[in-house]
Amino acid sequence: MSNLNKPMSETSNKENLGDGKHFGRVAVLCGGTSSERQVSLKSGLRIFTALKDRGVEAMLIDVGSDLIEQLNNVKPDRVFLALHGGQGEDGTIQAVLDFMGIPYTGSGVKASALAMDKRSSKLIWNSLGLPTPASHLVDASTDLEALDVPMPCFVKPNSEGSSICTFPVYNREEFDTAIAKVLEHSHQVLVEELITGPEFTVAILDGQALPVIRLETDNTFYDYEAKYISDDTRYHLPSGLSAEKEAEIQTLAAKAFESLGCKGWGRVDVMQDANGEFWLLEVNTTPGMTDHSLVPMAAREVGFSFDDLVLELLHVSARQESANKERPWMPVETSDRKTVTG
Repeated sequence: MSNLNKPMSETSNKENLGDGKHFGRVAVLCGGTSSERQVSLKSGLRIFTALKDRGVEAMLIDVGSDLIEQLNNVKPDRVFLALHGGQGEDGTIQAVLDFMGIPYTGSGVKASALAMDKRSSKLIWNSLGLPTPASHLVDASTDLEALDVPMPCFVKPNSEGSSICTFPVYNREEFDTAIAKVLEHSHQVLVEELITGPEFTVAILDGQALPVIRLETDNTFYDYEAKYISDDTRYHLPSGLSAEKEAEIQTLAAKAFESLGCKGWGRVDVMQDANGEFWLLEVNTTPGMTDHSLVPMAAREVGFSFDDLVLELLHVSARQESANKERPWMPVETSDRKTVTG
């Protein structure tokens, strides 16, 4: 966390961004089959346009079941991941790219899998003493009558983003209905204590927590509509927190991000209760990059245009790769291997 809270001028190579021709062929992966497909397509198109505007030889790929064939056809030197949710954010696509030896933006296999699994993230944070709301993991076999449910609570898929199929619950009847609805879309349901108070998000860029954004919506909570559709959502930047509290939430977010092994960039969502205490909700390893998205807003506050941010994310991934080339595993050379039959 050596970069945490330092001025951007001390931690960024923004002034040296230049053009992106030296990155070679960059494939922007978007779309996919998750419930966040439409958001991903919007993110991917914006990223692709920005790369082209900065001189990068970019190509846009709507990811299908034939991804390996798609990549073999275009032979990219690097991948910019704009896939949200599902296999694009849970480590699956990252594992494919590792196997193919193609570097990519963002976190690796293990960190992506942990961040997508909200319950696993919370268990790690609990073990480190980082505050996160109490929760239970529920599936179709769970005896709901025997469950000690915190009320009020949120009922949500354990491994989805963008607040899709997420329900605030205030009584037992609502609880049973919400569980049934979520189980129609997900094998595992996270039941999480509902923290009443303002919601914040903290973008992380190359080890640095960017300025905090406070979110305000007329909806019951910051749901899918508030995130991507409504023009009435208010984004408070500066957040309105005191300098001390701003630094506190930035430090907490950076610890949460690093505790999962996340790299490069991401976003941490946090609630604040009536006593002013902060509570970790989740880490997003491939945040949205649409015109409603939060990471570009925070980056703009420290001087990055959208095009600058996109190019900086490529620089971050390249520096990360050259520094340690940390990957969960690397493919074994197969050219000299022989097949023994009989």
